[in-house]
Amino acid sequence: MILEKAKIDGSGKGAGGWFTLNQINVSYDHPFHAPYDHALSIDFVNESKGLDARVAVELSPESAKKLAQSILSALEQGKGQNL
Repeated sequence: MILEKAKIDGSGKGAGGWFTLNQINVSYDHPFHAPYDHALSIDFVNESKGLDARVAVELSPESAKKLAQSILSALEQGKGQNL
């Protein structure tokens, strides 16, 4: 299992509505639900608020790369804009 953690600032929406996010956990391992041998799992969390303050995704390696490229592309396009 590969695990990376980072402190973040943002908001997420779970079953109970919107909540503050303060950490992201990114792992590469056997998924719990997705039908792949290995997957990239991303958990957006606020551990101080318990298990309900979590948004999780499991992506195929190819989809994870597309997500990373899309994020970088959107940030680059938005650079310098007053959105």
